[in-house]
Amino acid sequence: MCEDWKECVVPLIQATDLKLDPCNFGVDQYFSAKSLVASRSFEIDGYHGFGMVPLADLLNHKTGFENVHFTFVSSSTSDDDSQHDDAFGGERQSTSDVDPSSSGDDPANLEMIVVRDVEAGDEVFNTYGSMGNAALLHRYGFTEPDNLFDIVNIDLNLVLQWCTSSFSCRYTRARLSLWRQLNYSGCTSQKTEYFEITSDGEPQFELIVLLYIMFLPEEAYQKLNYTMDHFRDTDDTTKIIMLNTSRRKREPENEKEFFLTGSVCGALVALADIRDSLYGPDSLEDDFDRLKRCCYLKERKLHHSLVLRVSERTILGRLRAYASSRCKMEK
Repeated sequence: MCEDWKECVVPLIQATDLKLDPCNFGVDQYFSAKSLVASRSFEIDGYHGFGMVPLADLLNHKTGFENVHFTFVSSSTSDDDSQHDDAFGGERQSTSDVDPSSSGDDPANLEMIVVRDVEAGDEVFNTYGSMGNAALLHRYGFTEPDNLFDIVNIDLNLVLQWCTSSFSCRYTRARLSLWRQLNYSGCTSQKTEYFEITSDGEPQFELIVLLYIMFLPEEAYQKLNYTMDHFRDTDDTTKIIMLNTSRRKREPENEKEFFLTGSVCGALVALADIRDSLYGPDSLEDDFDRLKRCCYLKERKLHHSLVLRVSERTILGRLRAYASSRCKMEK
């Protein structure tokens, strides 16, 4: 954000013809304004992107139980308009079904459509999208208990740190290089590569494959490395399976289960422990107790931070259980 301020605002301050008072356009004022706009903006649709929407701002968010959707309505029949996404997750309504009198002369309107009945006196909820608590807290400043869209990120650097504690740096770099040459990659955000763990504790498939390649016997690794030019699509994992020379005690039900060897499951448990250690020495039970004692009305920031913290640590516990259960199946 500081770079944005330097790039966008500073030139305006320095423009003598505008005669702007630097005291009113400093970096602190920019942060306040941008935070205010961001916390009141919605993703309207794929065409319009984010914007501040009158009336929609009055409604609070509720994941999966919203009462209304906001939908883009246009009198135009162009191909571009036909490809507009639903506003706030709502189903796009054909302009032929819209009462022309409700749209007026404005060529672009947003219609609020009731998608779930509301009893008289109840609060009407909108949805800001399918977001986990980390995204909700970062963008809007609140969290939801038992959010099914919660995830935990495990940075690639953390995975590589664990790998170099078990293997040499040269070995780790070579296996990582092969993984990339097979067109695998993690998620990326702000120049950081990471893997997602879903709310039920299931790790991202790309992480499982990376760990599997790390534990490949040298003969299988060399064979795979020699024939890697044939692998153009990460979906073609059956060829990787065919090149594996080890024998499994039981036939896997699917490709993902095949990659979950005992070594891979053990690595997942270790990564969950390392990721959990970043929260400090307090246990999950300690965090639960702090959350119960926290007064929502007086300590809202602490409350929402603890909700996110408890949720993420709970997911890491589910990751351990996920890996341990499949490790037992392997035996």
